[in-house]
Amino acid sequence: MPPKSAEQLERIDPWVWRVAIVVVLGSVMSILDTTIVNVALQTLHKDLHSPLVDIQWVITGYLLALAVVIPISGWASRRFGAKNIYLMSIVLFTAGSALCGLATSADELILFRVLQGVGGGMIMPVGQMILADAAGPKRMGRVLAATGVPTLLGPILGPTIGGLLIDTASWRWIFYVNVPIGVIATVLAVRMLPAPNRDAKVPSLDVTGLLMLAVGLPALTYGLAEIGATAGFSSPKVIVSIVVGVVLIAAFIWHALRVPAPLLDLSLFKRNTYASAAAAMFFLGAALFGVMILLPLYFQNVRGESVLDTGLLLAPQGVGMAIVMPVVGRMADRIGGGPLTIFGVIVASLAGIPFGLIGAHTSMVALGFEQTVRGVGIGFAFMPAFIAAFAALERSELPDAAPQLTVLMRVGGSIGTAVLAVVLQRTLASAHRPLTLAAAAGAYGTAFWWGVAIIAVAVIPCIILLRAERKARRVAAAASAAESDAESRGGSGSKPLAEALA
Repeated sequence: MPPKSAEQLERIDPWVWRVAIVVVLGSVMSILDTTIVNVALQTLHKDLHSPLVDIQWVITGYLLALAVVIPISGWASRRFGAKNIYLMSIVLFTAGSALCGLATSADELILFRVLQGVGGGMIMPVGQMILADAAGPKRMGRVLAATGVPTLLGPILGPTIGGLLIDTASWRWIFYVNVPIGVIATVLAVRMLPAPNRDAKVPSLDVTGLLMLAVGLPALTYGLAEIGATAGFSSPKVIVSIVVGVVLIAAFIWHALRVPAPLLDLSLFKRNTYASAAAAMFFLGAALFGVMILLPLYFQNVRGESVLDTGLLLAPQGVGMAIVMPVVGRMADRIGGGPLTIFGVIVASLAGIPFGLIGAHTSMVALGFEQTVRGVGIGFAFMPAFIAAFAALERSELPDAAPQLTVLMRVGGSIGTAVLAVVLQRTLASAHRPLTLAAAAGAYGTAFWWGVAIIAVAVIPCIILLRAERKARRVAAAASAAESDAESRGGSGSKPLAEALA
């Protein structure tokens, strides 16, 4: 048999695309469910007779569950096999979706959303591991680019599909819709995914760290959320929850820096490029997910829009992200992620200012344009921050680095959602009665200003990221020049190379 040509070796085999189809199905469920519920908050608030500060936990609980399980996805895949974990994740997510549709109270819905998040948190990272292994390094970029479409379409289609289902059926169908997709994905995964590979030498799971994180993050977020439902910071419930959360998170950091195989490799944060990119991701996640609960409520409560129209009115931000996401990766390769990230944060911050001035009769066209610009800013900020963070790491560190950035983004999103829900609830409660549309719009404007402040804070780590990345590029250029000089001298330049790398 003649050897395969280079073109044949780089050609993507049909079975790889079959694996990609299974991964995309799982990704569609997980991504859509992150945004599809946003338009349902007002409906859930009425149907389940629960205040906003409680209903927002339908989103916050899901995000926190994602954040807790993402760090163990790599360990679980190596220990039990990626295919087995992927199947378990889809089954958990599908079962959680069915139970969410059957929920009869806010407490039940929040509990089942957490179960859904436990499954959803591992679907994407494990699916990407399977796909990257199937595609191989030379074909991975093309395959991941094709399967990245759900990430771009999620912010566009999620609110629209959610609005359509609620308007034509009921809120329960935003969860039931996942069940047939989950069943199909399970059947295809059994048939099409490669046999699982297990590694018996994987270190034991850091159970202590997992428990600290699993209790600390929800406790802190719960304390922040309860500020709006109680008398404020003076409430014992708020104080105890926040103190417990902070203490456990601090203990987790202390623990992770001292054990040989921690749940998260926090030593990566000693590098300015990675640490600043991670901080930017945290604040971007807080602003993005936080504001995503405000706009649907504004459209429905102040403007009187239907749930379906609300979903359509939320699409422009996703369109803005989709416009720039395909090009920012190539731009980051040329000029670095730092400049693009700071540009994106500034654009997103400026685009948020008009929302702080929002009124009861603000032009819908203007709001759509401002959402599009904000989406462009977020698109410029997110992916370049990831690229800049990874550029400073060794290949062996990427499996730990990627989940940590995702965790920070999800934690930021859960805290941002809780904080902005509290601000809105307290501002509405303190407004004069009877509550006019103008006063209600002013309350939303106040919450939007908090969103602007959150994303503006991200400018600080972005500046650090820009400087750290430039320094890293100078060091890399000097090392490359020293290596070339050493080669031209026949190996006599090893000392200058070492000095350049120092």
